[in-house]
Amino acid sequence: MSPVKRDVGDVGDVGGAGSDFTFEGEKVAGNTNESGILSGTTTGSGGGEPARGDVRGERGSRAVSIGKTVREATAFPKRHPLLSAVNSLARMFPCNGLMRLDEDRLLARARRTTGLVDFGGDSFREPFRILLGSLEADAQLNFIGRVCVRNDIVRTLRNRLRLVEDVKRHPEISGEVIRRPLFITGLPRTGSTFLHALLAQDPAARSPQVWEVMHPSPPPEKAAYGTDPRIARTEKELRWIDVLMPDFNTVHLIEATLPQECIAITGLSFISYVFDSMYYVYSYRNWLDRADKRPAYEWHRKFLQHLQWRCPGTHWVLKAPSHLVSLDALLQVYPDAGIIMTHRDPLKVMPSCTSFTAVLRGAFTDRLDKAQLGEEVKWRWEGSAASAIRFREEHPALRNRFFDVGYVDLVRDSVAMVRRIYDHFGMQLTPEAEEAMRAFAGRHRMNKHGVHHYTLEEFGFDPDALARCFRFYTDYFDVMPETHR
Repeated sequence: MSPVKRDVGDVGDVGGAGSDFTFEGEKVAGNTNESGILSGTTTGSGGGEPARGDVRGERGSRAVSIGKTVREATAFPKRHPLLSAVNSLARMFPCNGLMRLDEDRLLARARRTTGLVDFGGDSFREPFRILLGSLEADAQLNFIGRVCVRNDIVRTLRNRLRLVEDVKRHPEISGEVIRRPLFITGLPRTGSTFLHALLAQDPAARSPQVWEVMHPSPPPEKAAYGTDPRIARTEKELRWIDVLMPDFNTVHLIEATLPQECIAITGLSFISYVFDSMYYVYSYRNWLDRADKRPAYEWHRKFLQHLQWRCPGTHWVLKAPSHLVSLDALLQVYPDAGIIMTHRDPLKVMPSCTSFTAVLRGAFTDRLDKAQLGEEVKWRWEGSAASAIRFREEHPALRNRFFDVGYVDLVRDSVAMVRRIYDHFGMQLTPEAEEAMRAFAGRHRMNKHGVHHYTLEEFGFDPDALARCFRFYTDYFDVMPETHR
């Protein structure tokens, strides 16, 4: 049984000119680079929801049972010796009481360190409280995990305080209009990150970069956008990823000036799948699956207004797999949005996504179970795919608002696919944009940071059973199978 290697380049060349691309299907964009070392940079491996009344039947109750108990297992993601030593020492001298995730203390710390008090209302308090409870009850955090999640939460609260203050000082920010944004979504590891980065190369486009999502205040300025000192600051912070997650760069590429994922932005509302991507938060996840997502997208729009105010573009290019389960809320807030859905053989997607999830969570807990993680990931994205299909079937009038991208076609000739996307949405692809896209693909070569190895079997996946599970999806979107058996 030979391991499946990186997901990009095994079908064809990116860009149609022999240039292999480094991204493996999905981007890190929700949890790995904020000031707290980790928050707002990992990606959508955590988005999805139970399929309630989906195209294959009622399944909602399974959300409650999956992962209630995290069995102890071998720590299969690599771990830096320093982290292992710190966690071992912490077990000898337990300090969880001192590191408790107390709501009032975290809010007070954010206020004290910014000198600000207005969080923009209390609507975030309920999801915030549920998240903290789940982190304490479900996540089984080790010492490093507890330190990182505290820092991430305080960073998020600080950014929220600063954004509210910026709008008070500059009310005109709220008048910014977000016109015809493009949202990329789809199962993880389907080329959505690659496509996001590629479309962001258009000089006229605007995409939230990692550095400005981590450090959004003050609003960026066009004249200094490429030289803002926050870029260098973010690059230094991102170096901690090598310590926290030694396997990370073989799975995913993250840089300060690459596009960031939307779950890192919706995290400001605490109604976001960013937390699920990094930690075992089952009770929070069960609440989130049923929660109204519109407040999260309203905060998302506020964030884009903030970034656009002094640094506009003709259109936004945005991305998150978790949009699959929130298309109704997304289109309520962005009624003129265009939605690009990426598709790939689930037998390639599922083991890659599970392996990536293990890398993301492995730094923060000492208890991981491969088979259990595989079941969680399968259930999550099966329901997400069904949710998106159900929405599209129930809204036939929105048919032209969607454009479907097959992974095999994307890697065979990415620029040709970009042309089709632009034509579909009535946009102009300039020679400058096309040249920038080709150059970008050429700079990011296959396996630049090593090879990511995984197999279906190591996560308990049976190929035939998995194919049957996702047949409703592959049939609906006519997804091309890839070699895997």
